[in-house]
Amino acid sequence: MTRSPATRAAPGGVIETDVSARLDRLPWGRFHTLVVLALGITWVLDGLEVTLAGALAGALKASPTLQFSNAEIGLATSSYLAGAVLGAVGFGWLTDRLGRKKLFFITLAVYLAATAATGLSWNLWSFCLFRFLTGAGIGGEYTAINSTIQELIPARARGWTDLVINGSFWLGAVLGAGTSLIVLDPALFGPDLGWRVAFGLGAFLGLIILFLRTWIPESPRWLMTHGRHEEAEALVTGIEARFRAEGHTLAEGPFPKARLRQRSHTPLAEVFSALKTYRQRAGVGLVLMSAQAFFYNAIFFTYALILIDFYQVPADGVGWYILPFAAGNFLGPVLLGRLFDTVGRKPMIAFTYGMSGVLLALSGFAFQQELVTATSLTVCWMAVFFFASAAASSAYLTVSEVFPLEIRALAIALFYAIGTSVGAVGPALFGVLIEGHSRTAILGGYLLASALMIAAGVVAGIWGVAAERKSLEDVAKPLAAEE
Repeated sequence: MTRSPATRAAPGGVIETDVSARLDRLPWGRFHTLVVLALGITWVLDGLEVTLAGALAGALKASPTLQFSNAEIGLATSSYLAGAVLGAVGFGWLTDRLGRKKLFFITLAVYLAATAATGLSWNLWSFCLFRFLTGAGIGGEYTAINSTIQELIPARARGWTDLVINGSFWLGAVLGAGTSLIVLDPALFGPDLGWRVAFGLGAFLGLIILFLRTWIPESPRWLMTHGRHEEAEALVTGIEARFRAEGHTLAEGPFPKARLRQRSHTPLAEVFSALKTYRQRAGVGLVLMSAQAFFYNAIFFTYALILIDFYQVPADGVGWYILPFAAGNFLGPVLLGRLFDTVGRKPMIAFTYGMSGVLLALSGFAFQQELVTATSLTVCWMAVFFFASAAASSAYLTVSEVFPLEIRALAIALFYAIGTSVGAVGPALFGVLIEGHSRTAILGGYLLASALMIAAGVVAGIWGVAAERKSLEDVAKPLAAEE
């Protein structure tokens, strides 16, 4: 069936379009699966990077070239997070200005080059510099990819899809843990070679992902607000044709139309005015992102140090403990994710944040009282992060769906940057606490992270947005919308 164009020019630089409604009415198909695989693998990369940084801590301390202390490992981790902050803001602004597709190629290229360079580091400062640049690439990836996925996935599946994609971080963690077991095997690699090979693997995976992304289209929603409505119409028509060719029957409408002013970009003054308009949502997003960032970064980046310093786990055996820990983190979003679309955003965010905080406090107390072994502590943290992983993923979901389309990437970037800045304190703080070998001091750090999560859950439960199963345009009207 030939469909007459539903995107047409209107007087005064205004167009009427049903592009968004047509994207939301699509059934789940091969197109969506490929989008998730090609773009969602970003989180696999981040999981790989973070896990390697933790699992390789012992190797970096033992390296004849680097010989890092615990505090220096914390500094290197904070450098990665600082790069992610600045990369997210800079690339986030460019993503809204230049388009989603251009930026998810640029940011991946930055990541690829920097992680390869990390494997060539010769001292603390070169290692920190390359980790900073790696973080910048990953931070930019978060903004470009989150906005693209939100704008291509149907509303009814947006919550579960976003949680599972963000949860795929832990597939990267599994890969990183498995890689560490191989590269840290002294029978295979020397003490100054294994960690270099591990970072080289990240660069190799980046090359594969560059190829996978070549067929991903620009976001039609971005195109229709940037004076390129004919391209948006052509893209959606092509996607619909693909679905029909695969045997899907599509509803033919008529669909609700939006009237949008055409312009090449959104002025920064209007961006910040919009953030003021949505200040309650901004406050909720800030609290959610900050709490989960401190919670995760403080604990996960120093997990290996706890095992090595308090339980005498060999550096080359840390990966065996990270594997089940990562599995619990991945299963949380997968098994709980659909409830965010059915039970709803607000109750599920409050529940997962609250459970994370309570369980961390209990496991921290058990650690302080020496009631747990390395194995039983890992089991406790599997339970903690089953809920915490879903909670952290829901923070990214929240900040990527509750703001207008024109500022979506920048909003993601700003809240990611602020949250990660708060989270960057965690690894450095816990590095110092672990260096002091005081279980009571470390418990204090755990209780701080726990309190932040519980407070964030309360905030979301009261002031969050019930965005489940709603079109992005219904959750937040585009800035270019005309009555």
